[in-house]
Amino acid sequence: MVEVNKQWVREDLKKFEKKFAIELTRLQDKIPHFAKEGFYIQDMEKEDITWWTNGFLGGILWQLADYSGNHQYVEQAKRLEEQLDGAMSVFDGLHHDVGFMWLHTAVAHNRRFANPRSKTRGLHAATLLAGRFNLKGGYLRSWNGDNQTWVIIDSLMNIPLLYWATQETKDERFALMAQQHAEKVLNNHLRKDGSVNHIVIFDDEGNSKETPGGQGYEPGSSWTRGQAWAIYGFVLNYTHTKDSRYLAAAKQVAHYFLANIDDSQIPPVDFRAPKEPVKYDTSAGLCAACGLLEISQHVPDYEKDLYMKAATEMVRAISNKATNWNEDTDGIIGYGTGAYHDECSLHVSLIYSDYFYLEALLRLNGTYQPMW
Repeated sequence: MVEVNKQWVREDLKKFEKKFAIELTRLQDKIPHFAKEGFYIQDMEKEDITWWTNGFLGGILWQLADYSGNHQYVEQAKRLEEQLDGAMSVFDGLHHDVGFMWLHTAVAHNRRFANPRSKTRGLHAATLLAGRFNLKGGYLRSWNGDNQTWVIIDSLMNIPLLYWATQETKDERFALMAQQHAEKVLNNHLRKDGSVNHIVIFDDEGNSKETPGGQGYEPGSSWTRGQAWAIYGFVLNYTHTKDSRYLAAAKQVAHYFLANIDDSQIPPVDFRAPKEPVKYDTSAGLCAACGLLEISQHVPDYEKDLYMKAATEMVRAISNKATNWNEDTDGIIGYGTGAYHDECSLHVSLIYSDYFYLEALLRLNGTYQPMW
């Protein structure tokens, strides 16, 4: 069995909490998205309260509250949860990402303190997600506007909200929609070589008709954060359903990911993009690492080392090469990239990179509290 050297993990957790506490004083009640040139210049409450990343600050706050016992983080998390009430009144802006937004805020709060108002918020979000279900096609619509039949791989990370709703209400419809959606993704997004499509567009009958490139380099390429969403998303669906096909799918994508990442252990934005210019995405590596660590909890002992070792090496490499511990600047993990062709989000500090880094550290430390 792989023995994790927890000294560096504990040291990074200590540095993370110290810097993050200072960042909070600068943020006050702003909701961050990404830091560019060293600072969070956006306040997503004002720019777009429905933006998909707006819950990750809450995930960091709840995880640090669990780890440190510092009630300051609880109070800040409660304020963020209240701020997100504004998103509920902007119906057109909400997509399938209500899972990302409320799993890490209201649902996290309810799981820890059985808060009735938080439970209500979470169930409102789950009902919004359930309302996106296409009865004829058997899937949850990802986006709004003209993209009525588009489904993206990221969706696997949002549907745990529906499993939670069934647990809370005993209404099986939420979980049944999640399972039908996961089945659709399994059968249409996963390629034979273990890679996944970012986007699948379905026809009116629910058959796949097109697979655009999405946030990757081009159609047929291999956007690395999409691969990471698949690794983690499929194994999360296994944890909620115990359907072994989802664990097998998570392992298949994981093996593809590990076969394609180079010795630096820092993923490129796309595994099938030109070698130049070099574009990295640390968020893909950290999300994948969390998925690998979750897989290690569900495989026989003789398989665990593969996933534990790979995850530990990726997290350690990113710790060594992409962390910024300067307390006068914002953002901890650098070299995150939103999309291959988006130069504005190239090699920046993404709030969700910091979240997945913290989750990975807590998992390696044995002190992670489930958020999904």
